[in-house]
Amino acid sequence: QVQLVESGGGLVEAGGSLRLSCAATGSTFTFNAMGWYRQAPGKQRELVATLSNGGSADYAHSVKGRFTISRDNAENTVALQMNSLKPEDTAVYYCNAHLWHVDFWGQGTQVTVSS
Repeated sequence: QVQLVESGGGLVEAGGSLRLSCAATGSTFTFNAMGWYRQAPGKQRELVATLSNGGSADYAHSVKGRFTISRDNAENTVALQMNSLKPEDTAVYYCNAHLWHVDFWGQGTQVTVSS
């Protein structure tokens, strides 16, 4: 059974940095893609960044140049380095892993950016 465990959320002032990490267990396969989504109160879940096992990255326009995604295919881990954080980045961040036609999700980690 695949499980995704996130860590690294918290409270930070605007302009600060946080690093989110996610470890996937229970799979012997390399995920087609791993990434991060977020959901702010009253809003739909949205893509933040995703990275394919071939190294192709995709970022939301709002985080380009500030966030960097990385992954270790052998360890099935993915990380998100978030710099120059803004209050509008406040949300619950969810780790995602995509394998064939199935999506797996972590439990979410809260990121709060104070102004």
